[in-house]
Amino acid sequence: MKRALALLLVSALSLSLLSGCSAGPAAEQLSAEPISLTAQELAAHGPDVQDACDALSSFGLELLQNTEQSGESTLLSPLSVILALSMAANGAEGETLAQFQEALGGVSLEALNAACQSLLSDYRQLGGSTRASIANSLWVDPEGQISEEFIGRCMGIYGAEVFQGELSAPAVVDNVNRWVSKQTEGLIPKLVQQPFPEDTAALLINALYLNNTWELAFDPNSTYPREFTHSGGQVERMDFLHHSFTDLLYLQGEGAQVVVLPYDDGRLAFAAILPDSPDLSGWLDSLDGNALSRLVQGAEEQRFLYLAFPKFEAEWSGSLQKILTDMGLEDAFTPGQADFSRMGDHPNGYYLSEVLHAAKLQVNEKGTEAAAATLVAPASGAPPPEQGVELLLDRPFLYGIFDRQNGVPLFLGTFE
Repeated sequence: MKRALALLLVSALSLSLLSGCSAGPAAEQLSAEPISLTAQELAAHGPDVQDACDALSSFGLELLQNTEQSGESTLLSPLSVILALSMAANGAEGETLAQFQEALGGVSLEALNAACQSLLSDYRQLGGSTRASIANSLWVDPEGQISEEFIGRCMGIYGAEVFQGELSAPAVVDNVNRWVSKQTEGLIPKLVQQPFPEDTAALLINALYLNNTWELAFDPNSTYPREFTHSGGQVERMDFLHHSFTDLLYLQGEGAQVVVLPYDDGRLAFAAILPDSPDLSGWLDSLDGNALSRLVQGAEEQRFLYLAFPKFEAEWSGSLQKILTDMGLEDAFTPGQADFSRMGDHPNGYYLSEVLHAAKLQVNEKGTEAAAATLVAPASGAPPPEQGVELLLDRPFLYGIFDRQNGVPLFLGTFE
C-alpha cells in the first residue's frame, strides 16, 4: 500500500548533518551507499551548469507569479523548492520525468543534478560573516520499497540524511518538526501539523538557512518611522532603514528601479525592486524569463542621495501542489499516471501526495536572517539623474536574496 511521496520545503540557517539516523526506535539500518557525480561527470556538464542556473532563475520567477495574490505579501525560497523537486526527479521516468524537466526550465536531469551539486558546494563555502546551511533529508518507510540507488543519489548528490521508520506513526510529526526546527535555527519550528497518510512511502525535505550581514550596514540612528501605503490603500506607519549620500548598486529598467545591497560574503545580495507602476501584481505578471536576474546582475554603482525601505519581517507557508500542477507538473500528482519507477519497486508505483513550503525572513540594520523549508509528500536601462538617486520604497515592492554570480534567487517575496 505504501506508495505516496511528500515533499517538505523550509528555508532557514543551520548546519547540515550528513550522517544516517533513524526516525524512531523501530527503524532498521539502511545499506545504501552515497552515489555522487564524479569529477568527470561534473566537468562534462560544466557548460550546462549556467544554463541550468538560468533555467532555475526563470522557474523562481514563474513560481512567484503563480503564488502571488494581489494585495497579499508572499515569500518563497525558489532554491529550496528546486532542490526538493530535483531530488524527486531522480526517481521519475518517462513523461513524468519530462514534466519535471520542463517545469524546472527545460534542462536535463543530469544538468540539474550538476547545478544543484555545484550550488550546494558553493553555498557551504561562502566567506565573510554569512552563515549558510542547506540540509536535505530522505525519510523512508520500511514498506515503501524505496530503491538503494535512489537513496544513494539523494545522499551523494544532495547530501541527504536518511531516516527510516513508520511514516504514518504520530511520532514522525514531532521528529520531522524537530529536524526542521534544528536546521532552521528555530525560525520554522513547526512545518507538519498532522500525521502522514497510511500510504506514505517517503518524505523528501529541504531546509535552507541564511544569516547575512550587509557589506554596508545601516546606521540604527538613521532608522525612523515613515508611512507605507499598502496595496489596499491603507496607510501604516513603520520603521524605515535609511542610507544617505553613499554609493550603492542601482539599475533602472524592465519598468522598475532596483537597488542591490551586497552582503559581506561577496557573492549574495539583497535586492529591492520598485515598479514604476503602483500595480505590483500587474508589473510582476509582465516579466518573463530571466528579467529579475538581469536587473540584479546589471546593477552598477551609483551615487544615492537617499535610500529608504521598511525594516520588516515576512513569512509564508502553504501547499504548492496546485501551483506546480498549473506549471506543468501534472502527472506526478496523479495516481496511476505518475511514473516514479526509478524510485523503487512497489507494484502499485508512486505519486506525489503533497508539497508543503514555509519561509521566513527578517530584514534589519545589520542584515537579513532567512529560513525556508520544502517538503515533497545584465539589463539595459535609463541612467539615474545626474545629481544622484533618490529611492523611497513606500508602496508595494518586490524583494529577494540573489546569487550575483549566476542570478539564482534563493528567496523571493512581495511586500504589499
